[in-house]
Amino acid sequence: MRNLLKEHGAEALIGLFVVLVAVWFAYTSWQRTGGGRVSHAMQVTALFPSASGVNVGTDVRVAGLKIGQVSSLHLDPKTYQAEATLALDPNVKLPADSSAAITSEGFLGAYYISMIPGGDSTPLKNGDTILDTQGAVDLMSMVGQFINRSGSDSGAKGSTPAPNTAAPTAQP
Repeated sequence: MRNLLKEHGAEALIGLFVVLVAVWFAYTSWQRTGGGRVSHAMQVTALFPSASGVNVGTDVRVAGLKIGQVSSLHLDPKTYQAEATLALDPNVKLPADSSAAITSEGFLGAYYISMIPGGDSTPLKNGDTILDTQGAVDLMSMVGQFINRSGSDSGAKGSTPAPNTAAPTAQP
């Protein structure tokens, strides 16, 4: 038994260290993300024409700072718009006429909902609906359109060549 402990003691200590680091990492991550708690948050609904890139848990930000997250997402059967329920920090008093836009962190970055504060003196309340929204811009389709248009003038089907308007040249 002592031989076994001497031979594999270092491996057991390294394994224990790895497990402790994993537990610490999971605990720290849980605390930094709010521990999955959104029950104390103010619930606001936003109707988007398109919610591409947005999922439950997507950040809601003002001026780049996280103030909440998407707590549910489904299709409104009456308007056929994406209805996102936003769980917002109740300490952040956004004006009632604020707007929301789905924004990307960069060309290939993650999406988030950017809240743009309005000028109303009345703050958003629990249960309010934000109607002034902008859906996500589909960057890949924009790039595809740009690429297809850039080379389509010279060899496009159905296009007629431009008439030759050059002056005739004299032949010797």
